[in-house]
Amino acid sequence: MAGQMPETMAITSSEDVVRVRQKVREWAVAFGFSLVDQTKIVTAASELARNTVNYAGSGRVHLAAIHNGSRSGLQLTFEDEGPGIPDIELALKDGYTTGGGLGLGLGGAKRLTNEFEISSRSGEGTRVRIIKWK
Repeated sequence: MAGQMPETMAITSSEDVVRVRQKVREWAVAFGFSLVDQTKIVTAASELARNTVNYAGSGRVHLAAIHNGSRSGLQLTFEDEGPGIPDIELALKDGYTTGGGLGLGLGGAKRLTNEFEISSRSGEGTRVRIIKWK
């Protein structure tokens, strides 16, 4: 994976959510993640991609292989120019949803990854960066 070039994918539809899942799985397999860790990063990516479509209408994800000393990881950064999240703390709580879903999206993605960072501004969009270390 050392030579894996960063990649950006548009997210504009449920078909794109499926494509993001497939691409993240390809990267996780190439990275040598265990089946459990593959499932975790793919599930987190799926939740975040679906949120991008459902709440912002469209956005993109940047995939990158990262290294920190002896550690290697997969970093995914989801960005959109949607309405933003007015209360991030509330949005991270299990069971919270504004879209009729299960309410596991952001909190679930946070639990499934090793690092989770979110920034959002009302009317400007949201950026979520997740990392799964190998």
